[in-house]
Amino acid sequence: MHTRRVTAPTAEAPATATDDAVNQGTPLDFWFDPACPWAWLTSRWVIEAAKVRPIAPRFRVMSLSVLNEGRTDLSESYQEAMTRNWGPVRTCIAAAAAHGDEVLLPLYTALGNRIHVEKRTVDRALVEEALTEVGLPASLADAMTSEEHDEELRASHQLAMDLVGDDVGTPVLAFDGCAIFGPVVTPAPKGEAAGQLWDGVKAVMATPGFYELKRSRLNPPLFD
Repeated sequence: MHTRRVTAPTAEAPATATDDAVNQGTPLDFWFDPACPWAWLTSRWVIEAAKVRPIAPRFRVMSLSVLNEGRTDLSESYQEAMTRNWGPVRTCIAAAAAHGDEVLLPLYTALGNRIHVEKRTVDRALVEEALTEVGLPASLADAMTSEEHDEELRASHQLAMDLVGDDVGTPVLAFDGCAIFGPVVTPAPKGEAAGQLWDGVKAVMATPGFYELKRSRLNPPLFD
């Protein structure tokens, strides 16, 4: 885990934290790749924490496919996953470009429920279903195989990397001038437990020179 003191990223307006999360308080920027199960769990925790702590999540896009681009040390199956994962993340960035960042959380939720909870294969039908569920045009799924918005995708991804460093993955959090990778947690805490985890993360982020806490992952991602 890296903690880096940064200048908080700017945005035109905070994204709406749906799923009954509170959208009042200090902005918390959350970078996600919709295909990452660990980012999904962290996002569900962030939403829970926003119900009991004064934070306002703003969702942003990063990409494991961009992060791992050009690597030759990946297994064939992981390389295939990285190729497949361009689809959802490109769709998210295209949706935000056309309809504003406020669509990212509901779209992420619709995609994540299908990808992680229902454990469905990522294909155009899944993406179109998710778009339709949140009232977006199904035609945005055309972005899955288009490079039209890749410059915006790479810029959003690079902003997260500039804040936290290059040797991390997804998710990335930025809050009150600090940025970290993580936390990686399973299952996602709820209620006051979510708030208490946020209290600890906030304390860590506010500590100058703090870099890492880690232990071996003994459980796979556990979805409710």
